[in-house]
Amino acid sequence: MTESRRADLRDVLARNLTGARDRTLLLTDHDEPELLRQHSPLLSPLVWDLAHIGQQEDLWLLRHGDPRREGLLPAGVEALYDAFTQPRAVRSRLPLLPPVEARSFCREVRGRVLDRLERLGSDDDPFDFAMVVSHEQQHDETMLQALNLRTGPPLLGLGEPLPGGRPGVAGTSVLVPGGPFVLGVDAADEPFSLDNERPAHVVDVPAFRIGRVPVTNAEYAAFVADGGYSDPRWWSARGWTHRQEAGLERPQFWSAHGTRTRFGDVEQLPPDEPVQHVTYFEAEAYAAWVAAVDPAWAGARLPTEAEWEKAAVWDPATGRRRRFPWGSAEPTPALANLGGGALRPAPVGAYPAGASTYGAEQLMGDVWEWTSSPFQPWPGFRPMLYADYSAPFFGGDYRVLRGGSWAVAASILRPSFRNWDHPIRRQVFSGIRLACSIGGPAA
Repeated sequence: MTESRRADLRDVLARNLTGARDRTLLLTDHDEPELLRQHSPLLSPLVWDLAHIGQQEDLWLLRHGDPRREGLLPAGVEALYDAFTQPRAVRSRLPLLPPVEARSFCREVRGRVLDRLERLGSDDDPFDFAMVVSHEQQHDETMLQALNLRTGPPLLGLGEPLPGGRPGVAGTSVLVPGGPFVLGVDAADEPFSLDNERPAHVVDVPAFRIGRVPVTNAEYAAFVADGGYSDPRWWSARGWTHRQEAGLERPQFWSAHGTRTRFGDVEQLPPDEPVQHVTYFEAEAYAAWVAAVDPAWAGARLPTEAEWEKAAVWDPATGRRRRFPWGSAEPTPALANLGGGALRPAPVGAYPAGASTYGAEQLMGDVWEWTSSPFQPWPGFRPMLYADYSAPFFGGDYRVLRGGSWAVAASILRPSFRNWDHPIRRQVFSGIRLACSIGGPAA
């Protein structure tokens, strides 16, 4: 790599580190009692996330991932921010750094990291910097989840304006012909991809149809109004048991009166926005109901990961992957709803320029889309520097979500990005896109 290209890479990494930190500081720009509050046992107090972000940056960028090396925090304090040994439900009871000290610690780490970045040489692998950016941006999204669960007066406002949608796209589908395609990516093509996205490998996917856009609030409200939550025909055995035990009657944050609560604001439910805050079981039940009531969606189900990724990136004209659904251009506000500024999904049909070669829209941003696939490694998986990022979760009770949400930073999202969660979770910004097979089983 030439020195000019190395300088350009340093600039990109510095810009991404700064962008992530700016958002972290914005999300934690609250008084001490607010940062110490825990809004749900599923999510940490914001002050824990803040110091954990700094602790991980210290570990991976200043100590090269070696926990035996002395860090900027005393060992006993650092142990408070171990995500594997400190369950989220107990973090508010730990003797955490006060917000002032947490911010000071993060500043000290960042200053040293930028010094190291400035010295990045031709033999240094920049992946660890990109990994730390991704880690911070992922925590920023979980902090938004926590703030959405918060009770009390709104803190974040109503969000930035979004483009309007288009009529006539909700409930429609596009055809994806059968045949092989390349699933996943290699480091040569996506050097900052994470281990579970690799390696690229060829899979054969039978023909299927997939929703042109995600399922809307209006479409999902029809399922609720038709008694979908009281009819076990639509639910798997596990899903029905969870629905009964959790008392689910509608998506999280919906009321029985056509309103929703969003970051503390109560507002009318926008009919043309993608539905969000549904569990995998709710998504699965909705698909079963649609399959029974809508002849155009006979056999409706959730897509597999392979189907979702093929619909998003495969270009049959070239026999190659696109970098993004729309092509090689980096995401912009004209192509996708990313970055968290809007605080909500965009209406369906808002981004026709972001469509894939098959015509599917809003595959990036807006809502994480549940797939039917369990979280498993791709053949030939090799763990990355942070070996526990993916491997401990393979084979567990997790389903994969694809495409990102409105809360994901554009700088870290790729069509190959794989998120995963328990099928009962719905505090995530999760939604639904339907699929159905054509003359064969799903891949």
